[in-house]
Amino acid sequence: MKIKFWGVRGSIPSPGYQTVRYGGNTTCIEVRLDDNTLIILDAGTGIFPLSQTLPPEFPLSCHILNTHTHWDHIQGLPFFIPLFVPGNQVHIYGADDPISHNGIHEILTTQLQYRFFPIREVELKSDIHYQSLTESNSIQIGDATVTAIMMNHPVINFGYRIDCHGKSMFFTGDHEPPYNIYKPDDEEYTEYQSIIENKHRHLIETIQGVDVMIADCSYTPEEYPNKQGWGHGTYDACIKLAKQAKVGSLYCTHHEPTRSDDALEKVFSEAMQRNPRKENDPKYYLAQEGLEICW
Repeated sequence: MKIKFWGVRGSIPSPGYQTVRYGGNTTCIEVRLDDNTLIILDAGTGIFPLSQTLPPEFPLSCHILNTHTHWDHIQGLPFFIPLFVPGNQVHIYGADDPISHNGIHEILTTQLQYRFFPIREVELKSDIHYQSLTESNSIQIGDATVTAIMMNHPVINFGYRIDCHGKSMFFTGDHEPPYNIYKPDDEEYTEYQSIIENKHRHLIETIQGVDVMIADCSYTPEEYPNKQGWGHGTYDACIKLAKQAKVGSLYCTHHEPTRSDDALEKVFSEAMQRNPRKENDPKYYLAQEGLEICW
């Protein structure tokens, strides 16, 4: 299995000289199975430079797993070159909208309206397939088993576990560790706390022992109180989760868009100091555009 990062920033693209080392594109991760089957996690702006590498493989069949439909995870999709070329097959997966009950097909139908984009969906030349997923149900993509799990974000957000020939990875998408919205003396506190704890146990069981975990580590502990409820994690919370799940390596991503590369390295170093690595702990890394992981 091979992973390559094409977009590691959160919320909004952040190009410029202060982000050139780690990259300014929003979320997009390329996953290649042993037989070269292409799985793409999210379609942030990073999917455009990825797509520029793909024409030699045309006609191409690829699979895009959408964690959720916030802009920074879909804004590159209309610029995905394989969509415009006959003979390609593009499979798009994601969650139904719980309010409208419309499926993942809206991800392109809505974006490709004339008021938003000059090319309509019916003008795309590739063969596009949509599949709506449900939590904890697994699907097969080539030789891989893909399992979606509900994460905590202000819209339906699936994390994805991918297993193939004894190798495994997990991507959180955007995720904030759930917190109790009630005060300890409120009548609802105990019941809500039980729900949170059960959900956390389910998450640990689902991702237990994966080789690679890629997680939303947007904030420091000092920043988090002013961002609570925004749906993003902290370095410390992700390190704790990685230890509990006994993962092999943790790659911190969804970098705060206002944080320069120097500042990013500084807050990561401080997180390592607060959480010194012990024997058998996961290894910790900062996700970086262009970084490849092969095992």
